[in-house]
Amino acid sequence: MTHDARTLATTTSDPRSRPSPGDLGIGARFSLHPHRDDFVDVIVDALDSAEADDVEVTTDDVTTFVRGTEDAVVRYLFDALRAAAEAGGHLVAHLHLSRGCPGEVASRVPDDVLHAVPPVPFLPRCGMPTAAHWSLYPLDDGTPGRPGDHMATIAAAVEAAHRRVDVTPERFVTRLDGDLADVLTTVVEGWLTAARTVRHVVTHATLVVSSPAW
Repeated sequence: MTHDARTLATTTSDPRSRPSPGDLGIGARFSLHPHRDDFVDVIVDALDSAEADDVEVTTDDVTTFVRGTEDAVVRYLFDALRAAAEAGGHLVAHLHLSRGCPGEVASRVPDDVLHAVPPVPFLPRCGMPTAAHWSLYPLDDGTPGRPGDHMATIAAAVEAAHRRVDVTPERFVTRLDGDLADVLTTVVEGWLTAARTVRHVVTHATLVVSSPAW
């Protein structure tokens, strides 16, 4: 499912015919874990403070689901993470971003189309040192005559991460250290860059702010 065998979807001027984020399977799931006695208030206040005008947000007893454009989803996540971190204390967050999942993409979107990829959103640095364990999953099944090569996409994303954050290889994951904005931007950049050539891309990160081990 790569660009060499698929057509890149172009933006149409008619919004009625433009696929929605739901049609394209764009969204996220995340959870906040403040290590504080008032953790419920911190979580609820963080979710309420994030800009939600352009996203669909549903919270259940496990995670919070966010759907919208890539830009809107990422900005909502950043707002919520920053608000929870600003409450103070040790914060852990789990983040899952997905794009192009076959079970989510609308049937009216042709199977041989790659979804056009927007620019990586700009997130301002907020002075919050953050560490993350990051994994990227470009689900490249290949095409007739060309086997999938997911490792090339992952290696390119890890190499690009060095431009913005400190990068350390760890077992099963890549560790990222830097400002909260830079760490999240690195995760998102890997996700969206992979989506230029692979239709179904998932990325996962566990983020830590103010660890007592630091």
